[in-house]
Amino acid sequence: MQEEKTSFKKEILSYLKIIVITAIVVFGCKQFLFAPIKVQGASMFPTYHDKDIIIVSKMSKIERFDQIVFQSPTEDELYIKRVIGLPGDTVEMKDDVLYVNGKAYKEDYVNRQTDDPNQLRITENFTLEQLVNEKKVPEGMYFVLGDNRLKSYDSRHYGLISKDAIYGEAKITLYPFNQFHIGSK
Repeated sequence: MQEEKTSFKKEILSYLKIIVITAIVVFGCKQFLFAPIKVQGASMFPTYHDKDIIIVSKMSKIERFDQIVFQSPTEDELYIKRVIGLPGDTVEMKDDVLYVNGKAYKEDYVNRQTDDPNQLRITENFTLEQLVNEKKVPEGMYFVLGDNRLKSYDSRHYGLISKDAIYGEAKITLYPFNQFHIGSK
């Protein structure tokens, strides 16, 4: 009987060790390597849809056109946007064409659909200097835009994003909710 109690206690302790070690590994991975994030809103449509679940890498080197998750500069929320300007870059939008360091880029990822037939441009004309009073993106900062330009709150509104505010880079869409249509809206 005493032997059974000792054996039972050892078994419980071994399960507790496994649970604690698993919790530490999961917490460590989430804190330092990757994390799941739920997309909210339509600012990155068509790349991401409202309620998509994405995996964010916290170890990635940020490059131009990466989609990053960062702490909003205006509220206590995480935002996801596309990196357009890296430190040292000049950024300009002219007649719906993006220019970075004077080079024109075709933005196939931008939502160009609009309900307004009078909408002349998807993205208004601007220079980096007009928006943030800087000729080039300063060191440690990034210029970001949403893919759904007509519905995106981004660097055109709140300015540059600090490297320290970046949570990570979106790598994988884990659960694309856009494939399932529920309701009639």
